[in-house]
Amino acid sequence: MMVEEYLLDARSATRGLLKLSDGEINAVLLDTADALVSATYEILDANSLDLSRMDPDNPKYDRLKLTPERIAAIASDMRNVASLPSPRVELDRRVRPNGLVITRVAVPFGVIGVIYEARPNVTADVFSLCFKSGNVCVLKGGHDADDSSKAIIKVIHSVLQRHGIDPAVATLLPATREATDILLAARAVVDLIIPRGSSSLINSVREKSQVPVIETGAGVCHCYVDASADIAMARDIINNAKTRRVSVCNALDCAIVHSSLVGSLPEICAPLAASEVMIYADSRSYDALGGHYPAPLLHHACDDDFGTEFLSYSMAIKTVDSLDEALEHIDRYGSGHSESVVTTDDYVKRRFSLEVDAACVYTNAPTSFTDGAQFGLGAEIGISTQKMHARGPMALEGLMTYKWLIAGNGQIRE
Repeated sequence: MMVEEYLLDARSATRGLLKLSDGEINAVLLDTADALVSATYEILDANSLDLSRMDPDNPKYDRLKLTPERIAAIASDMRNVASLPSPRVELDRRVRPNGLVITRVAVPFGVIGVIYEARPNVTADVFSLCFKSGNVCVLKGGHDADDSSKAIIKVIHSVLQRHGIDPAVATLLPATREATDILLAARAVVDLIIPRGSSSLINSVREKSQVPVIETGAGVCHCYVDASADIAMARDIINNAKTRRVSVCNALDCAIVHSSLVGSLPEICAPLAASEVMIYADSRSYDALGGHYPAPLLHHACDDDFGTEFLSYSMAIKTVDSLDEALEHIDRYGSGHSESVVTTDDYVKRRFSLEVDAACVYTNAPTSFTDGAQFGLGAEIGISTQKMHARGPMALEGLMTYKWLIAGNGQIRE
């Protein structure tokens, strides 16, 4: 089948999806979650084919890798989505002096195209969120995860067919560049494009797309350790933000440390050494860590190390003399994703929360919490770093637009 035919079939499936009740939608999602767990070993076999084609040292390898635990987590997120209230709700109602009843209701976009790289979990996450919100999803995965995505979509289609639902509501396009180009040009068929992946992928989609795009941008994340910080807390927050899972967009890329605490850097960085984290330190932090941090893992920072999304066991350290200097550094190098401060000073908390321009701003907590499930949103379709429409973890509400319903009784306008 040609890519254009896939897209037309997806468009044709929108009205049928709108007819489903929330109960019918939830039943499909729960059955799909169970089916994914039942098909664990078939999915892992497909995933092993993808993994065999990728260098284990590639930062994308961890994102690509599936395990029984990760498949169980994908299914758990799908069940969470099923348990959430329907986002198709009435948002506002007013009665005008002439008797017209005007109602604003949340409605799905229609057809949402999602372009992603080596992230097979996105196939299931996007389906669950789009299906719950009444959107048809068109999935354009990367060739790195093609076998895994096909295995997951096969499970989804089997459940949809069992429930008598057009499988085109979850359409997986071929993993080719041509398919991407056709999707980005499908202005009359696709309502919205969401890219998930590297900054180069996102920039390419933004520049080429004729369809409206919501950017789920790169995550260059910082943690500022203020002069008033609890050192043990800073140590644990930085370690968790950096090492919990290095290949995700909410992982820490740069620790900013007040100069009064530079002597505490060996204590703050001690857990990082156990994970063999490579540190690129400015001159003051390098001097403080010298002799205390493993020499093969400690390097002098260059300008390019600041503003880099490492996606690996690497991070930068910047020493500053004031809160203002820390804010300036974040403003210059941050990507608007997630930023954190460790402090006991209420003044610093207020200023950091007010002045940092990011989708998610943390006080005394790691950026690793930037996640739809952690926010109580079920799963997520991505972390939006733009300011129009959705921002931050983009889940059910972010997949809705609205329309106005006007009910009259024969009124005419003078």
